[in-house]
Amino acid sequence: MISIKTPAEIDLLRRAGRIVGEVLNSLEDMIRPGITTQELDVWAEKLIRSRGAKPGFKGYRGFPATLCTSVNEQVVHGMPGPRILKAGEIISVDVGVRLDGWYGDAARTYAVGQVNPEAERLMRVTREALELGVAQARPNNRISDIGHAVQTHVEAAGFSVVRDFVGHGIGRELHEAPQIPNYGEPHCGVRLKKGMVLAIEPMVNAGQYAVRVLDDKWTVVTQDGSLSSHFEYTVALLDREAEVITI
Repeated sequence: MISIKTPAEIDLLRRAGRIVGEVLNSLEDMIRPGITTQELDVWAEKLIRSRGAKPGFKGYRGFPATLCTSVNEQVVHGMPGPRILKAGEIISVDVGVRLDGWYGDAARTYAVGQVNPEAERLMRVTREALELGVAQARPNNRISDIGHAVQTHVEAAGFSVVRDFVGHGIGRELHEAPQIPNYGEPHCGVRLKKGMVLAIEPMVNAGQYAVRVLDDKWTVVTQDGSLSSHFEYTVALLDREAEVITI
């Protein structure tokens, strides 16, 4: 069942979303060659708790950290640790926040120092695909209109869309109905309505779309070892359009 949020509930979700955006913005200045993913995680948890919130991922289904830090060929769910970031790498950071019982969730891919033009293009195309997907998240459209917009843009650029992981509804639970694939034919599936709150999150590979999960049971990587980029917004559907509430 898809939850329709009231204006008051959307305002509570905005509060959680603002903290998510603050964390991602603060990491923009921290991510550089020489820093470890664990240092990023410690900083993020400290910031979240200083705002009176809790990390949304830590302890969720046993996940051990505040952030998901996915480097290079890692697609999603990378675990922070002693890994030192190097110049030329890219890192996707996913952060969840829980405030007064409501969740915010967003992700961004960052360059570590100077990266090559293809990595820059991968990140740019993924961000553009997210914006195009969000533009389709409006009342009376269908859920598949979002994924179709993402897939069309990504594949026109010569990249591929991950099939095994999708976006989702969000609210009092981190993952709610509906699921939001980043691919598919348009005008199919659930009709979008005012009051829905969605986490839209293209995951885009430079090579083929196939992925696999590592032995840690969390980290997802591209099967062919190609780079992957991940951008995500939480959005609230208003009268005619979606409002991004995690920036």
